[in-house]
Amino acid sequence: MKKLITLFCFIIYMQPVFAQVPIIDSILPKIAGEKDEDKKVDLICNKLYGWPGYDSSTSQMIALGHALITLGQEKKDLIIESAGFCHLGFGFRMAGNLQKGLEYHQKALEIAEIKGNFSILAMTKNQMGHVYREFEDIDKALQLYSSALADVQKGKNEMLKPWPLMNIGAMYLRMGKLDSALKYLQSSYELALKVDTLDLPFVLWNLGGVHSRMGNEALAITYYNMAVQKALRGNRVRQLCWAYTDMAEHFQRNNQPDSCKLYAKKAVEVIKYTTFFYLGIKPAKLLADLYEKSNCDSTLKYARIYKTASDSFYTKKANQQIQLMTFEEDLRQQELANEKNKAEDERKQNIQYALLALGIIILLSLYLLLSRSFITNTKLIEFFGVIGLLIVFEFLNLLLHPFLERITHHSPVLMLLALVCIAALLVPFHHKVEKWATAKLVEKNKEIRLAAARKTIQQLDKNPDA
Repeated sequence: MKKLITLFCFIIYMQPVFAQVPIIDSILPKIAGEKDEDKKVDLICNKLYGWPGYDSSTSQMIALGHALITLGQEKKDLIIESAGFCHLGFGFRMAGNLQKGLEYHQKALEIAEIKGNFSILAMTKNQMGHVYREFEDIDKALQLYSSALADVQKGKNEMLKPWPLMNIGAMYLRMGKLDSALKYLQSSYELALKVDTLDLPFVLWNLGGVHSRMGNEALAITYYNMAVQKALRGNRVRQLCWAYTDMAEHFQRNNQPDSCKLYAKKAVEVIKYTTFFYLGIKPAKLLADLYEKSNCDSTLKYARIYKTASDSFYTKKANQQIQLMTFEEDLRQQELANEKNKAEDERKQNIQYALLALGIIILLSLYLLLSRSFITNTKLIEFFGVIGLLIVFEFLNLLLHPFLERITHHSPVLMLLALVCIAALLVPFHHKVEKWATAKLVEKNKEIRLAAARKTIQQLDKNPDA
């Protein structure tokens, strides 16, 4: 009997995944078939982050992550694979498993760094920042969001642009820096209105929180109500819970216990039968504190909810593991930065060596061309010309390499094509210079021979008996 019940529960739990497979299957071929990297990122952001399973079912997000990883590995496509690990991490984080979520986000970031696409880098860093936000490591979260903002401004995807801004604003709100929070949240709100309504509830309830703390009570309530309406319309369960919770805190700050209880209860109820029950920690704690002196039954009820949610989310082992993973990621980032600096120093040194060698070749060639004292073989000039061409090509390669990597996204074929184009421009120029130098050298040799012949004739005229 127990086995039958377990099987039934499993089928019910997995039903949303099976129901959404046709939708996933209709989107993934479009992503796989897109050749342009930036358009592929647009599909990933605009389609997958707007599908019905987003932010409403952890099982659907995990299923989507696995599907993307499989597709990316089959196609050897780092953008799709990185997005897959990012979605997988998102799914586990939504389920309350921060440790597993961070592990997959770190993997997504490693792959994104290899690919070098700024939009994918921004997406992975922004999502990883959420782990630290929920772990209450504000400094680390702010660091990742700021890095994501720098990347998103270099990338081409428009939908991503409000995300780091709203998250930085939310972090400043938690830190009590209200002016900075308002600045970033307002910028995010203006962008989100143009490109996306998906995360408007998050922006709106955070704006409500800023104005609540600034004492603008009427404006705060307006933003809170807008956030609730947007979340209800989009079936954004987490956003709705957050909005209700922040409204409850607002009324608590303004000594309105009845309204505080009302919205705290709504926050608990909206996630009661979902995998987001851990979000009930804060509203349950609010209710337990409010009922402490007036209603023992309610106090015990919400204290139990608080304890269950808290125990499921914050365990000593998980916290230690997250700290360890953070330390390992910081070390990896430090090593990457050191390697990048070392490579840059080597590149600068090689450029200097190439300039020195080129300078020596040019000076020697000019000396051979301009010297009036001895005859020079044209083959020697041709030899120096070839050496000079190679050095110039290597110098341009060293100088332009970072730029070429950036515009070609490390594609070997495009890099080779760019270098061939450079060579195609250099070779005709080299032939012209070599022809000019050879003509000058022949003319110089003739002048030297004529001068020597005139000198010999003059000497014979002076000494006819000799």
